[in-house]
Amino acid sequence: METRVLGRTGREVSVIGLGTWQLGGDWGDVGAEAAGQVLDAAAESGVTFFDTADVYGDGRSEQAIGAWLAAHPDAGVMVATKMGRRMPQVPENYSLERFREWLDRSRRNLGRDTLDLVQLHCPPTSVYSDDRVFDALDQLVDEGVMRHYGVSVETADEALAAIARPHVATVQIIFNPFRLKPLDEVFPAAVEAGVGIVVRVPLASGLLSGKYSRSTTFPEGDHRNYNRTGSAFDVGETFSGVDFEQGLDAVAEFQKLVPAGLTTAQAALAWIISQPGVSTVIPGARNADQARANAASAAGAASLGPEFGAGVRRIYDAYFREAIHPRW
Repeated sequence: METRVLGRTGREVSVIGLGTWQLGGDWGDVGAEAAGQVLDAAAESGVTFFDTADVYGDGRSEQAIGAWLAAHPDAGVMVATKMGRRMPQVPENYSLERFREWLDRSRRNLGRDTLDLVQLHCPPTSVYSDDRVFDALDQLVDEGVMRHYGVSVETADEALAAIARPHVATVQIIFNPFRLKPLDEVFPAAVEAGVGIVVRVPLASGLLSGKYSRSTTFPEGDHRNYNRTGSAFDVGETFSGVDFEQGLDAVAEFQKLVPAGLTTAQAALAWIISQPGVSTVIPGARNADQARANAASAAGAASLGPEFGAGVRRIYDAYFREAIHPRW
């Protein structure tokens, strides 16, 4: 497993990480035993970066990781969590008092006195220009509540604002073959500033697994069922904001590009980590086999030639550019 320095944290992490939203139960139920198996499989495959959030299953994901860390104290895994979604999304709630409250809960869930990396969880846009927010984050670093902080963003402009902050270590952003806008400005700016890029929604909520069809259904509590129009949270978090049926057509074209020896998902992940500026990508997994397959994609980048990248852009231009770019 290749490792890269995660921006201003200075820490080496695996290029394939693990997103643990699934372990919170928001993608269908995943029990404690299955969650442990996912974490085991990822770590055994060389994954050294776990991403979670305090709202994934109302702390259930953090607790699963905390239990795993207690059983594997020498695993050497870096854990990134997020905060800010436990209350209404108004700038006033992004305060030192609230940060202490949220992070004390995350520290209990994860069983750690000092958190490795804390990310603001897609805060209101005005937060990025509020010096008091970042002064509070700096104070919490000084106090040892966390080692580093970053921001999980929804738009390219928010990413650029975060990158300009001197102590922001990482930016987490949606990026995949169906969502190319970050390549324009965000990735070059991150490289220049030394800020780490954590890629989320890399498989477009499973579209790029190549396993869905027009007859596929999702459980009632699965966001791929109830958030297709963005009625619950940012639509970009569900299928990267693309229309499901149109996405299926694009996947069919994408699969024609996939070289022998790689699955559709592995090809997508391998292409993502081949992009300059990407530090790590955090696909989720509901079972151990998925975690192993995701980790194995790290070895696939070498098999993707320039024709693959040209094909990705051709598909994006044909299906998504007109709809996706104006939203950013």
